[in-house]
Amino acid sequence: MSIKTNFRIGIIGNPNSGKSSLFNFLTGLKQDVSNFPGVTIDKRSGTYITKSNQEIELIDLPGTYSVFPNSIEEKIVINILTNESNPFYPDLIVYVADITQLERHLLFATQLIDLGFPMIFVLNMADLVEGKVLNINTSVLSDYLQSVVLVTSVRNGINLITLAESIDDNVTNLRIRPEHKIYELPQKEKDTILRIKEQLNLKSTYLAKLDAHHYQWLSHLTNNQKTLITGIIGKTSFIDIRSQVEEIMERYRDYGPIVKQTVSIPYNANKTATDKIDKWITNRFFGPIFFFAIMLFVFQSIFNWAKVPMDIIEKSFVYASSHLNDTLPASWFSDLITNGLLPGLAGVLVFIPQIAILFFLIAILEETGYMSRVVYMFDGLLQKFGMNGRSMVSLISSAACAIPAIMSARTISNPKERLITIMVSPLISCSARLPVYAVLIGFVVPSTTVFGFLNAQGLAFMGLYLLGILAVLVSGYIFKFIIKSESPSFLMMELPNYKPPLWKNVFITVKEKVFSFIGGAGKIIVFISIILWFLASFGPGNSLKNAEKSASVLSDSLRLSQSERNNLIAAYRLEESYIGKSGKLIEPLISPLGFDWKIGIAIITSFAAREVFVGTMSTIYSIGSDNDTKTVREKMADEIRPGTNQKLYDVKTSMALLVFYVFAMQCMSTLAITKKETNSWKWPIVQFLFMGALAYMGSYLAYHIF
Repeated sequence: MSIKTNFRIGIIGNPNSGKSSLFNFLTGLKQDVSNFPGVTIDKRSGTYITKSNQEIELIDLPGTYSVFPNSIEEKIVINILTNESNPFYPDLIVYVADITQLERHLLFATQLIDLGFPMIFVLNMADLVEGKVLNINTSVLSDYLQSVVLVTSVRNGINLITLAESIDDNVTNLRIRPEHKIYELPQKEKDTILRIKEQLNLKSTYLAKLDAHHYQWLSHLTNNQKTLITGIIGKTSFIDIRSQVEEIMERYRDYGPIVKQTVSIPYNANKTATDKIDKWITNRFFGPIFFFAIMLFVFQSIFNWAKVPMDIIEKSFVYASSHLNDTLPASWFSDLITNGLLPGLAGVLVFIPQIAILFFLIAILEETGYMSRVVYMFDGLLQKFGMNGRSMVSLISSAACAIPAIMSARTISNPKERLITIMVSPLISCSARLPVYAVLIGFVVPSTTVFGFLNAQGLAFMGLYLLGILAVLVSGYIFKFIIKSESPSFLMMELPNYKPPLWKNVFITVKEKVFSFIGGAGKIIVFISIILWFLASFGPGNSLKNAEKSASVLSDSLRLSQSERNNLIAAYRLEESYIGKSGKLIEPLISPLGFDWKIGIAIITSFAAREVFVGTMSTIYSIGSDNDTKTVREKMADEIRPGTNQKLYDVKTSMALLVFYVFAMQCMSTLAITKKETNSWKWPIVQFLFMGALAYMGSYLAYHIF
């Protein structure tokens, strides 16, 4: 038999089943993260090499509980699995189930069997049941599913070689098997389903049943087919919701005895280690304290652990720029390299250590199962502010990036709570603000220790996050009364067992996020840095020549040194350049906040991405500078407010700028995602205006109070 080309395997299962860990094991670093066509939902695909050296495509589909979806992610999965012509339709399913939650995880598996998919059923997390299970009888479950059943542990490497062999065997010897029915249609709906099957010429009876349930939104159905199904259902007593409930209950009754025969748990094992830990971790009093302590550790780590590598990267770029200035012949091209491109790259790469540390720690919290407890703990609190516990996932995700945070709000079933979560999530300080905070906090808070072990700048860093959280709660409370909804609110989720992090997953997550930052924001920063260099190096007419003459005359009258003369000329030229003219134009608007025209330019450019602020300042302060041995932070620290001996970046201005960046909506991508998720320009405009007003007022108060 010839081997099928373009073979595709779907890694499928409930959330928290370990399917992504298995996907990472099988693909290693040969994976790609993109979006499903037409939607902003992650599609993780990768390459698996069989023993016969054949490349197989693996797709890690979003976690799904059943064929009756409750989220957009689940609808995407059902659209794929009900359409053979879909480009992601799998030839084989590797279904991953948590062995400790087998009864719940079997529901979706039996539905996939009824759809006719060949399946390898993986009982994962065997390492969590050692000493708690008297017997695991896979043959009973295998006979029931008519599929290969394997007990594995991705974490401990149990049976993974056997799994790989089973995949290789299925790829080589896959046969189209006869329809294996686990669920029998009740007589009262059988006629309806069989008519749909006949009229649409379907091979699977169960596929016809899903068409009856979901025909309004299934993408593979034509308008004529949807009209046909509507007509058939209208003439029968088929009731969608009742049919779903009856099917689920019947499946549980059917495979309940199979579960008991497959996994036998002794009576004294009911009280698990997870239950004992949750007694303290989710306690109403101790739980929030523990969460606060973890967040404090995270922010302390970002400052303490990243300091040395950041200094090394920053000094390396300073040395490279100085060396190239000394060796390259004077020309516009060498000036572009040393004062445009290199400062732009420095503005990207210098903050990789902080971003990597943030994602590293968040990935560990997710891997251990702690994040699910956070959702559970804060549900009651967030309900009072117009959200629910699932909103916590979005808010915590916002600490990384508001874009995936807003997308993750799809799991919130209540429309009002979902919209409020979307509107307020960008107020949580994201990783893009890290570069801004890292530069400015040093001007406000000295690098000292508090209580002998806490970094003062780390505490200030956490204070900015707390300020954002406060803004989230206040804004959510206000939106609660503005946005109306009659839908009831509820939280339903699975709390997974605690487990040690799988380090491969953690490092793959960090790699993905860091490369996403470099490839996404990095491209923007470097591009804008080059544009800024051009705007700062040229001006209208003879403005730059005239500025240079004026600076030379003033320099001669003041008898300045050559270094001081060069810096004065650079400052005059910069003010008369295209970028200087633009900054001067908006300076009256921002001067009440203590900002000058250079800061104004950085604010404008950072609307492309917040982290562009540092790249912009790095470029502006590099143009024509006579001192290439200083970092951008040192150059900013030396900046004097014109006509005074006062430092521009004093405590007042730096604090005002920090507050501005805590509140301001300075990310065009976030606005675009808000528009896409709400399907309206109304809400991104409201989001931009209310955050902008909050930023301006907060910054004004900060400047005049401090």
